[in-house]
Amino acid sequence: MYFTKMQGAGNDFIIINNMELKLSDEKLSAIAKRLCSRRISIGADGLMAVDFPDGDADFKMRFFNKDGSVGEMCGNGARCISRYAFINNVAGRKMRFETGAGIVSSEVLEGRQVKVLLNKPEVINLNNDIEIDMKKYECAYIELGKPGLPHAVVKLDLQNSDEESIFSLGKKIRYYEGFPKGANVNFFEVINDSTAIVKTYERGVEDITLACGTGSASVAAALVLKGYLKGDRVSIIVPGGELIIEVEKSDDTIEKLYLIGDTNIVAAGKVMDEDLLY
Repeated sequence: MYFTKMQGAGNDFIIINNMELKLSDEKLSAIAKRLCSRRISIGADGLMAVDFPDGDADFKMRFFNKDGSVGEMCGNGARCISRYAFINNVAGRKMRFETGAGIVSSEVLEGRQVKVLLNKPEVINLNNDIEIDMKKYECAYIELGKPGLPHAVVKLDLQNSDEESIFSLGKKIRYYEGFPKGANVNFFEVINDSTAIVKTYERGVEDITLACGTGSASVAAALVLKGYLKGDRVSIIVPGGELIIEVEKSDDTIEKLYLIGDTNIVAAGKVMDEDLLY
């Protein structure tokens, strides 16, 4: 089984061509759990499979978290799979592809940059403050696409918080009873009126990751609507680098969210794992 490993802002993914492999969801889930396990296999935040579309899109993006669960969408994954599809002649420089949260459009820009039009926020609750261990946190709740990919956008003093405390709090909020789907927990700290720092505890990965594209876009959307960030182009600084979010809004409604950033082809080869059965 041939694979390509890519990363975008530190979010790393294993990508395979399921148009050729024709593997079921059950087998892809099992493969994801194995191949994404660091130390015993290749290691990644998730597995993505390029597959035949159901409609008139260029292809279907099938996404599996490292625990084998199906993911609705992944912003940085969408950027990486877009460049993969372009390089491997699955799609042109501009493309449309199916995801579990709806159709996504993207464009491979000059160099390694990719711009993705994310699924529109279908649920926005800017005043969704929560209480954890008898302490209140400012929180917004946003779902991107249909069915919605859930994000909790939580204010936190990131520069004075250690990783262990962020992890612990993120895990508790991820399973917060007020979020029936669970949530990707996106902690933010505003630096200036065009920049914010973000750290994310990702649902499915169950850890703090180097980046979360849809989470960064959700933070940008919430902070622009709240007035913390100004303008239609903001910078989100994540542990893995910088992501640019373009926000198009009309009054208090988000019309479009674009995620822009670098992609990196890390490796390409053949899986030789003797313990992997598929």
